[in-house]
Amino acid sequence: MAFILFLLLVFLFPIVITFLYQWNEHNTKKARYPPGPRGLPLIGNLHQFDSQKPHQFLHELSKKHGPVMSMKLGSVPLIVISSEKVAKEAFNAHDIVISNRPNLTGQKKLSYNGQDIAFSAYNDYWREMRKIAVIHLFSLKQVNSFSPIRRDEVFHMIEDVSKKADKFEPINLSETLISLSSSIICRSAFGKSYRETSSVKRSFDELVHEVQAILVGLFCADYFPLLGWMDKVTGMASRLEKCLENLDHFYQELIDEHISTNRPQSMEGDILDILIKLKEGNTSSFDISWEHIKAMLMNIFIGGTDTSSATTTWAMTALVKTPLAMRRVQQEIRNVVGKKPLVDEDDIQKLPYFKAVIKEAMRLYPSSPILPRETTECCVLGGYEIEPKTFIYFNLWAIGRDPEYWENPNEFLPDRFLNSPIDYKGQDFGLIPFGFGRRGCPGMNLGVAVVELALANLLYAFDWELPLGMTEEDVNTDSLPGLAVHKKDPLCLMAKRYI
Repeated sequence: MAFILFLLLVFLFPIVITFLYQWNEHNTKKARYPPGPRGLPLIGNLHQFDSQKPHQFLHELSKKHGPVMSMKLGSVPLIVISSEKVAKEAFNAHDIVISNRPNLTGQKKLSYNGQDIAFSAYNDYWREMRKIAVIHLFSLKQVNSFSPIRRDEVFHMIEDVSKKADKFEPINLSETLISLSSSIICRSAFGKSYRETSSVKRSFDELVHEVQAILVGLFCADYFPLLGWMDKVTGMASRLEKCLENLDHFYQELIDEHISTNRPQSMEGDILDILIKLKEGNTSSFDISWEHIKAMLMNIFIGGTDTSSATTTWAMTALVKTPLAMRRVQQEIRNVVGKKPLVDEDDIQKLPYFKAVIKEAMRLYPSSPILPRETTECCVLGGYEIEPKTFIYFNLWAIGRDPEYWENPNEFLPDRFLNSPIDYKGQDFGLIPFGFGRRGCPGMNLGVAVVELALANLLYAFDWELPLGMTEEDVNTDSLPGLAVHKKDPLCLMAKRYI
């Protein structure tokens, strides 16, 4: 027993010394550091942190401590930004300084040591990969080339909903829209059918769920570096390794099919095909490896499926809870489209109120409500000094409800965007669902195209009602945990054909 106590003392001594040093250092800088909730020794505010709904939890704390709030996650300092004014200041004065991403264990591993775009450090490599994404993968020309895929998949979605509507069956729109987004991504990125191949659907869905869980999972190594070995004890390390192994196998199968001489015609011109041609052509400033390609596939695989379906579901949720807005947007769409079988992407450009509905849904329910960054140098935000290696959380959910920027911020009012220059492209800091500055999402055009076409056709083709006995108040807006936030309870509605 004495020997065990001796070992514990030897082990705990450096931790206690480190803690006392950091605690003292924090207290000396308290005067110029942002206010925040008081934490505990060693763990900081981790015991208070709500990982299920961090955006709402942080929003409530910011009402007490202010729009620039400090916290401590273990040994990691965290600053939370909850106002449009400070977010704008961060971009205008410190965009380069806050262009890093937190170097977290799960994200680093699944991105092949940061060889992607989303989780890579801000450096020359990241700039080159982003250039590839912007010019070759997500240019307007490339997004438009996938238009037939989007139209075809939306057509099949409308057919499936019509069959259930004719049988008076409730429609699980959450499930329907996830399936649609997965189908579009599978065909656009991988040249494979999600709908027609059960094995593809099953492996795709299982991987998406597991990756989401890993990316928001808690690894001791991230917040307590000296206790990184605990990840092996808890099983998180082996779970991460298994997830990467499954992902790598999935990517490798896709690559092998694409480089095969007998590959299907559907793979010609998809995103993976473009990446392989860039690798073979060696047109970048560095040699593109298979790991670079796999890391990029991870971003497309996760970002492309979850965010579009979540945004469309939240838009339908908001409209169901606001029947007047629902009727108004349906009337606008039907007046423009007439009696065509589907809404075309060209029609959408003639629908100002519909566009306003999407912006308002993104304001109230951003699919990725927390935008994480990390400082590379000392900077000043909101009058407070922020040190290097500090995590910065831009709470987009709170910024979208900032009462200093938005009138009636908690109400769903699409009219606020009519005849307004405010857009979601990263220049208006009250509405930044795709981020801003250098690290703004390069796949924005593709994501918006999917949301617009799916939502417009659902509103055009059907009249929507709540199941018998339900009212608008019964439709809750609770969310599930994840990088992309989905509605906790599936949105189940009754549909009646319009066409």
